[in-house]
Amino acid sequence: MKFLRNKIDQIKKPFEKGQKFEKFAPAINALDTFLYVPNHTTKHGAHIRDAVDLKRTMITVVLALVPALLFGIYNAGYQHFIQLNEGVLPPFMDIFLHGLWKVLPMIIVSYAVGLGIEFFFAIKRGHEVNEGYLVSGLLIPMVMPVDFPLWMLAISVAFAVIIGKEAFGGTGMNIFNPALLARAFAFFAYPTYMSGDKIWVSDASTIDGVSGETILGTLANGKEVTYSTMDMFLGFIPGSVGETSVLAILIGAFVLIATGVGSWKIMFSGVVGAAVTAMMFNAVGLTPLMNFDWMNHLVVGGFAFGIVFMATDPVSAAQTDKGKIIYGLLIGFFSITIRVFNPAYPEGVMLAILLMNTLAPTIDYFVVNGNVAKRKKRLAKSKQLKSA
Repeated sequence: MKFLRNKIDQIKKPFEKGQKFEKFAPAINALDTFLYVPNHTTKHGAHIRDAVDLKRTMITVVLALVPALLFGIYNAGYQHFIQLNEGVLPPFMDIFLHGLWKVLPMIIVSYAVGLGIEFFFAIKRGHEVNEGYLVSGLLIPMVMPVDFPLWMLAISVAFAVIIGKEAFGGTGMNIFNPALLARAFAFFAYPTYMSGDKIWVSDASTIDGVSGETILGTLANGKEVTYSTMDMFLGFIPGSVGETSVLAILIGAFVLIATGVGSWKIMFSGVVGAAVTAMMFNAVGLTPLMNFDWMNHLVVGGFAFGIVFMATDPVSAAQTDKGKIIYGLLIGFFSITIRVFNPAYPEGVMLAILLMNTLAPTIDYFVVNGNVAKRKKRLAKSKQLKSA
C-alpha cells in the first residue's frame, strides 16, 4: 500500500496549489479520498470526531445494495430464459452472465455520465468531489427496466444530477432523491419504455407472443395473477432490475439498520402505513387491486426497495424522530393509494416518496415547533408553581 500511496502523491504534484493543473485538483483528489482517508482537518467551527464519514456511509449503502443487485442480475437472465425458451433453463452461470451482459452496461453508463457531470461541477466551482453519487449511480440502473435504452438512461442520469442535485448546490443540498428523480424523468419522458408488458423481460420486445407484464400491471388490467406469494418474496417475477427480491432487500435493510445508516423508524412506519391502507382497501374490495391481499402489496413492485433505500435517504427525508414516523406512514399510505386508484401509475411508491420529499421540511417544521410549544408550556407552568 505504501507503493500506491507514493504513486498517488507523485501524480498529485502537478495538481497542487500554484502548479499547472491546479484547477483540476478536485478530480485527482477524488481518487485519493476514495482510496484513503483525507489527510486534512477543519480549521474553524465545530470539530466532530467520528469514524464514520460520508465515504464510509456511502460505501455501507453500496454494500447493502449488493444482494439485491446480484439477484437482479440473475433474475434478468432467469426471466429471459424461462419465458423466451419456453421454461427450459440453462446452467446457472449462463443465466447470470446473460443478466450481467444486460445490467453491467447500465451501471457503467450511469457512473460515467453522473460522475462526469459531478467532476465538471467540482472543477468549475473549485470544490472537492463528494462521494454522494456512489449510491445514486448504482440505484438508478437498479430502478430501471432491464431493456431500457442506454442513451435514455444517460439523459435521465444527466437530468437527475444537474436539475435534481447540482442546481441545489450538490451533495447534501438536494430536495429530491436523485435516483427517483431519474426514474420519474424516464417515466414521463419515455413512457412506452417504462411501462407495458415487453420491457421487463430481456429481449421480449423482439419476439411476438411473449409477455413479461409485472404483477401490478396484470392487476391494473383486470387479469389474474399466476405468481405465488413465495415467488413474489424471493423475486422470481418480472420487474425493475433490483426491486423484485424482498429477501435480498431485507438483507440490505438489516445492514443499514445495524450500521445506523438507514432509519428503522422510516422503514417500519412505511410498512405499517402501507399494510393498514391495503387492509382498508381489502375490506372494500371493489377492484382487483383493492382485493389484492395486503401482504402481497408489501412484496410486489418497488415498495420494499423504495422504503429501504429511497425513503431513508438522509438528505431528502425527514430529520426529526417523530417526523420520520409521520414521513414513513404517509409514504406507505400514498404508495398503496396511488396503486389502487390510478392504474396508469401502478408503481405508486415512486410518486409517494417524491411527494413526501417536498413535505419532509414542513413535517420537521411542525414537529420542532410543537416541541418548542410544549417546552414553553412546561416552563410557564413551573414558573407559576414557583410563584405560588
